[in-house]
Amino acid sequence: MISSTMQKSLNDQINAEMYSSYLYLSMSAYLETTGLAGFAGWMKSQAQEELFHAMKLFGYVHERGGRVILSAIDTPPGEWKSPLDIAESVLAHEEKVSGLINGLVDQALAEKDHATNAMLQWFITEQVEEEMTASDIVNKLKLIADSPNALFMIDQELGKRVFTMPAESAG
Repeated sequence: MISSTMQKSLNDQINAEMYSSYLYLSMSAYLETTGLAGFAGWMKSQAQEELFHAMKLFGYVHERGGRVILSAIDTPPGEWKSPLDIAESVLAHEEKVSGLINGLVDQALAEKDHATNAMLQWFITEQVEEEMTASDIVNKLKLIADSPNALFMIDQELGKRVFTMPAESAG
């Protein structure tokens, strides 16, 4: 059975993951209005992925005999200066989420909750990928500076992403 303190922390992380989904959906809505449909689609996929993360934690809390208690999701921003501003915001947000996950691992280790520690290792690996992808987009957008043609090409590249439910969750 999961401790009450770990249950609370995981419930807080569920809220953080839901906020991430909401934030990325807000970014998608903004990008749609700027004509960057590919980048907007990428952000929609990112929003779906964050919702998947929340639901993975949701299921885990119940598997361990705990109770999920949902709380209000903060309102995300709705305006950004540029596609680069959005990409930098994504990177900063993913770095923040990595810190939250690391804190959960520290708590699990302190509580000698080996099951939660093992489950969280998936999130550790996932966050490495999330930060790397966001950093790559930031670097590409910095390289192109103010080139509309290059931005068009990056938008086309980002538009190819489609969220696919991880195989471990199928069934």
